[in-house]
Amino acid sequence: MPAVEHPLSEGNLLQAFLELDTPLGSKAEFIEGEIVVTPPPDGDHEDAIARFARAVAREAVEELYVSGGKGLITPNGRFVPDATVAPVGHFRAQGSWASAAGVELVLEVTSLNPHKDREPKRRGYAAAGIPCYLLVDRGTGTVTLFTQPEDGDYITTTKVEFGKPLDLPAPFSFTLDTGPLR
Repeated sequence: MPAVEHPLSEGNLLQAFLELDTPLGSKAEFIEGEIVVTPPPDGDHEDAIARFARAVAREAVEELYVSGGKGLITPNGRFVPDATVAPVGHFRAQGSWASAAGVELVLEVTSLNPHKDREPKRRGYAAAGIPCYLLVDRGTGTVTLFTQPEDGDYITTTKVEFGKPLDLPAPFSFTLDTGPLR
């Protein structure tokens, strides 16, 4: 009997994704209908996230929590940002995957597949209405702040080279030193 291909529908693929058992330290995401598994990050990647979290804790005008590894449901898939910033207690009593509603900022630090951070994830965060997307792009040596989500993308982009200051809007309301993020 000849083999018959049965392509998975996006709903079946999403279900298969939700049932994945990924290797320890890896993260799996469902980005624009594609399952993406990323290995554990390198030390510089983690250092950039930690330095950003310290800056938010010390400098932000409002008290905010920086969460690592929180799964977010967006119109373009299920993403796990390197850091998610939300009001204190925002994710309490929520499951592994949470709505992106109420999230103030997501941070991505590029690693093995920077295209996913630069394009599909940017569009997904904008489609979810997340006000700020901060991209630490180690490949280009820049930090980019995307703001004002509208029609599935951000309409305002502020890009600086590592080492240049970057003003973060309310509720952060401080100037981020991008030098330590390299």
